[in-house]
Amino acid sequence: MTETTVLTRPLDVVRRDLLRRRIRWIVAFTITYNAIEAVIALTAGNVASSAALIGFGLDSVVEVLSAVAIAWQFSAPDPEAREKIALRVIAISFFGLAAYVTVDAGLSLFGVREPDHSPVGIVLAAVSLVVMPVVSWFERRTGRELGSPSAIADSKQTLVCAYLSAALLVGLLLNTLLGWTWADSIAALVIAGFAIKEGIEAWRGDTCAVPVSALTGERVVEHDHHDDHA
Repeated sequence: MTETTVLTRPLDVVRRDLLRRRIRWIVAFTITYNAIEAVIALTAGNVASSAALIGFGLDSVVEVLSAVAIAWQFSAPDPEAREKIALRVIAISFFGLAAYVTVDAGLSLFGVREPDHSPVGIVLAAVSLVVMPVVSWFERRTGRELGSPSAIADSKQTLVCAYLSAALLVGLLLNTLLGWTWADSIAALVIAGFAIKEGIEAWRGDTCAVPVSALTGERVVEHDHHDDHA
């Protein structure tokens, strides 16, 4: 692995304040969107007995909890002081989602219940598949510039929602078009795996390769790597 010297320049006060306001606006949108999405998905999921659709709704609930954690962090004069707690909340939310979806998918796979068709779920999954990647990219870009691991972790959770949207859409379409009821459960289990992975990363704080103090300009970081010319 070649070694490079990484130098970071401090963010000026105006830019940092702008980025923090942007994070708050992203969080506000995420909370509103996912709250609406959760109500629709959970209602439609219960009607259709769809493990994947219920899991999608629960993921929306987790998104709201995660966004609230970020909002709480950035409401403080010193957001970095609340960083660890926010990351823990995000991680626990991931684990809770994975556990519930796994159990629910298992019930369907073992024939305890059989999912019905859900046109509402298909439309909802398609819309989220378009919206969530855009929100995730915008928050991650802002979080990286600001140097906030929790904001980056929250953006990853939003991206997991996009994965879930894709898996949900495939599962619901296969069930509707081909009658493959098991596809619903498989879609839910795939998302549970993603949730566990992201939960572990959030718990460890493995969301940013460069220390927060460097990214926020508090200090310059130099990595002693072998130079390509050595």
